Amino acid sequence: QVQLVESGGGLVQAGGSLRLSCAISGFTLSSYYMGWFRQAPGKEREFVGSIKWSGGWTYYADSVKGRFTISRDNAKNEVSLQMNRLKTEDTAVYYCAAVQVSRSGILSPREIDSWGQGTQVTVSS
Repeated sequence: QVQLVESGGGLVQAGGSLRLSCAISGFTLSSYYMGWFRQAPGKEREFVGSIKWSGGWTYYADSVKGRFTISRDNAKNEVSLQMNRLKTEDTAVYYCAAVQVSRSGILSPREIDSWGQGTQVTVSS
């Protein structure tokens, strides 16, 4: 059974940092992309970034490039999202996601195979 469990959300002031983690179980990661999406109230779910588990290539949305970093821990079967220089517009529910086949690392919500339950990130001004 595929399980993705996020942790690490919370409240932070603008300019601060947070680290999200996603514990992964139930499938073999080597052929997967692991991604992060976010959804703000009244908005569509949007791509934040992803990592190709085999090879470690990373991809980011322009809005977070240079501020957010995705990494993986093979031993723990965990993917993390380090978020620095946070802005109020980063406020959203953040979701961990997994997809086995993708044309590129820029993932669409429609192609996702499995989702985590989400974790709230709130950035105050």
